[in-house]
Amino acid sequence: MRLVRALRHPVRPLVGLVELMRFRRRRRTLSDRYIAGDGVEIGALHQPLRVSDRARVRYIDRYDEAGLREHYPELAKLPLVPVDVIDDGEALATVTDASLNFVIANHFIEHTQSPLATIRNHLRVLRPGGVLYLAVPDKRRTFDVDREVTPLAHVLRDLEEGPAWSRAEHFRDWVVNVDRAPDVEARIVALSDADYSIHFHVWTPDGFLEMLEHARDELGMPFTIEEVQGNGIEFIVILRH
Repeated sequence: MRLVRALRHPVRPLVGLVELMRFRRRRRTLSDRYIAGDGVEIGALHQPLRVSDRARVRYIDRYDEAGLREHYPELAKLPLVPVDVIDDGEALATVTDASLNFVIANHFIEHTQSPLATIRNHLRVLRPGGVLYLAVPDKRRTFDVDREVTPLAHVLRDLEEGPAWSRAEHFRDWVVNVDRAPDVEARIVALSDADYSIHFHVWTPDGFLEMLEHARDELGMPFTIEEVQGNGIEFIVILRH
């Protein structure tokens, strides 16, 4: 595993044109290195990963374009990628086992209610040697800065018992520490009823790696960690089946 030393220290926020160009270049460099063949990108919205002409991508989301614009009114004027497959990106129930060369899930895993179950399902649809490309927000450099890193014990309980036990508390954490709505209880109910896609979980690179290493070493999930690289507001993780 190649681990960028800077990940063990705070990373700079993404600001300015130079940083934005560097951010996009690192994503593209890793895409060119690992993404080829047939695959899917989950939840791309208006920011699909740029891929080379060696890759053929289908786009998966839980709503069609009209549904996405209704759910995310802040994206109303932005161009969205066409949704090829409507599916739950956590389960990928419509995707055949061992049928893909890659799965791209950028800024998605934090929205999942059971991250370990999600990773297991993403690995399920990959062929041997296939790649899972994850870009994960670094909570220290995003609006999640005031939230606690999700403990390993928490995601293990999500996997074992299902995520319903922690759903309400996630919405409370979001409303108090990110949304900062004045009427906390009403806002929690509104977001929960709408099934709004909040960041249910938050990580630093260390916390995320702890979860991955446990999944690999203790739960027997079939992957190797190929790359972990800091990238401004995020860190990018490449797993190989």
